[in-house]
Amino acid sequence: MPWTRRHLLTIEELSLAEIDQIHATAAAFKKILGRNVKKVPALRGKTIVNLFLEPSTRTRMAFDMAAKRLSADVISLDGASSSTTKGETLRDTAQNIQALNADLIVLRHAASGSPLYLSRILNIPVVNAGDGAHEHPTQGLLDTFTMRERLGDLRGRKVTILGDILFSRVARSNIHALTKMGAAVTLCGPSTLVPGWFTDLGVTVSHDLKSALADAEVVMLLRIQHERQSAGHFPSLGEYTSMFGLNKTRASWLHPKAIIMHPGPINRGVEIDSDLADGERSVILEQVTNGIAVRMAVLYLCFGGQPESVAVVD
Repeated sequence: MPWTRRHLLTIEELSLAEIDQIHATAAAFKKILGRNVKKVPALRGKTIVNLFLEPSTRTRMAFDMAAKRLSADVISLDGASSSTTKGETLRDTAQNIQALNADLIVLRHAASGSPLYLSRILNIPVVNAGDGAHEHPTQGLLDTFTMRERLGDLRGRKVTILGDILFSRVARSNIHALTKMGAAVTLCGPSTLVPGWFTDLGVTVSHDLKSALADAEVVMLLRIQHERQSAGHFPSLGEYTSMFGLNKTRASWLHPKAIIMHPGPINRGVEIDSDLADGERSVILEQVTNGIAVRMAVLYLCFGGQPESVAVVD
């Protein structure tokens, strides 16, 4: 079916067929990234503004690189250098960007729903690069793309997401993507960070680490989202690590061929030991690389490209 969405706001609203389309398009672009000349003219003449009003390393750089690989012009603006520090509203900032003839805005913002809000007042596409604790759709798409590369069909695969689920937009996007793709998802962490109501999303909630990791084919570690917490949800980082940190002994509970994932940034020695983050099972850097191809796919599709046309864009 043809791609029809102008915006990418959430994974929750995507169908399985649309996720498949994004992944197929990303796979085609990943082949292009393996060439000596890693650039195609698909978005030549387009201007993309990365409006990042929260800190970011991987996501911002990947969107920047993705746009440049598609030959778009890119302008990046962060909170410290924008007029939001002077009291300008998000609406006024975005409308001024549109008035400057930008063709698409990639938005990261602390307020949940902010990309949806912009999509309703602007005439150009909006891509969500993370909105509060709500969603981070391109992260969920690149994570599941990486799982598919390693495992193939995800139906029936046991995926455990471990850590701060309550405040994690990455967790929510992965939950929506993985359940649509038929994976068996288990959430694990302290009860204060993994409340039972998450079962309403079609996942299993566990506070017992050994059972949550038992035979899991994927374990995704999440850092503690201190910046989104208004109160302490566990006594100390040391206690969290002693109960839920992934170390060599606990990794032995996983499926023998399990992969270890992390969206970054990693707090080494807290949610995961360094020898595991850098070990043979880790696909953490593969996630980063795949983030370029997935974001190329998203930008291309939001500009009206079609998955089957990638082969002829150059």
